Amino acid sequence: MIIADQHRKDCLGVNGHPLVKTPNLDKLASEGTNFTNAFTSSPICVPARNSLLHGCWPCRHLSIANADTEAPRPAAEIPAYTEVLRDAGYSMSFTGKWLGGKARTPLDYGFQNYVPSSEYGKWRTAQGLPPKPSGMPFFGCDEAITPEQSHLWWESSQAIQMLRKAASCDKPFYIRWDPSEPHLPNVVPEPYASMYNPADIKPWPSFGDTFAGKPYIQAQQLRSWKLDGWDWEPWSRLVGRYLGEISLLDTCIGRVLAALKELHLENDTIVIYSCDHGDMCGAHGMIDKHYVMYDDVARVPLIIRWPGAASCGKSCDAFVTHTIDLARSLCEWAGAEVPATFQGESLLPALQGIPFKERQDVLGMYHGNQFGLYSQRMVRNKRWKYVWNGTAEDELYDMENDKGELHNLASSPECAEVLSALRHRLWELMEAVGDPLRNMWIKNQLLEGRKL
Repeated sequence: MIIADQHRKDCLGVNGHPLVKTPNLDKLASEGTNFTNAFTSSPICVPARNSLLHGCWPCRHLSIANADTEAPRPAAEIPAYTEVLRDAGYSMSFTGKWLGGKARTPLDYGFQNYVPSSEYGKWRTAQGLPPKPSGMPFFGCDEAITPEQSHLWWESSQAIQMLRKAASCDKPFYIRWDPSEPHLPNVVPEPYASMYNPADIKPWPSFGDTFAGKPYIQAQQLRSWKLDGWDWEPWSRLVGRYLGEISLLDTCIGRVLAALKELHLENDTIVIYSCDHGDMCGAHGMIDKHYVMYDDVARVPLIIRWPGAASCGKSCDAFVTHTIDLARSLCEWAGAEVPATFQGESLLPALQGIPFKERQDVLGMYHGNQFGLYSQRMVRNKRWKYVWNGTAEDELYDMENDKGELHNLASSPECAEVLSALRHRLWELMEAVGDPLRNMWIKNQLLEGRKL
């Protein structure tokens, strides 16, 4: 199971990107199931990763923001799927990025073997290499190394070592690799740094957003990040490095998949690729994530290869909340009891080709981060997206006719019935997950339309 950091759903060859080279992930999708409507529970690292670990929404596990914010809470001490797998007899190994801050370590969550991402810096020093450049503002080239000396290559080597060890014992195994890439700043070695010519990279459909009729904080984000003077030229260079890092990641994933085949584990090992959330990467002129529910950050890649499954080689457009659904699914696949606190749905029917009741929409939530607390809830179906902003204007987007989410229709009289229906649906979803914001005041806003 590989969980990257900030990989946009549309930045895969198999998902239609016109330039990015991802042959290994594309092949994985051709041999498995490509979920094309996978959404994160929360478009921010620590809340999303805790949702994956504990199989429930941030409003339940309570880790609602990253470290160094107003709400740097570790998750509540509730069951984790990794503990379930350990108790089911699995050998458990982890390498890469963990939760950060004051969170407990993987060793506290059932893993017996843990190689943290920070060990790469020590390895680099031992090789006589200089420290990795900071890459600020946001991108750069690591000229001192080859791809084989990169952080991604080093971590993939750790995952391969874990595979070799697992192959030599008779226990079932679970190996998780969480690369911190392609999270900014995108500092990559050659030839990946120059793989994509900025002149060939077209602006995102949302670039040039005026933010008319949208929450103030969105335009403010450009000022906060000192991006309000950027035209597409610097963005095209940044996007080029972002795509280069994705291609390097894909190469390293190819190494792991080749080792799986070499060890004769390919035909009885489930392989999962996804990430915690996406990245603005210049969409709407923004960077990183935060204070928005655009598909750029809310929608994610999700590929699952289950050898011999009925869905191999197919795509699935059912709505899934991968950070909630994977925890339940992993327990079921291991033949273990699913904790009562888990809130997701199983992905097993989709993989086995069994008829199942598909979700018609998905919920999303955000609580704020380095610019302060800020409550948002989202409901997204195939045609519409509605975003309730607790302290700002609401948002309504026609996802069929406005893929860039440029035009906020929340105040449009023609969309009043759609807005009302989505507000009622959002209230239903908040009730279903036990959202503490389902109080009488929010109820008045959503069910009686008492919202500006």
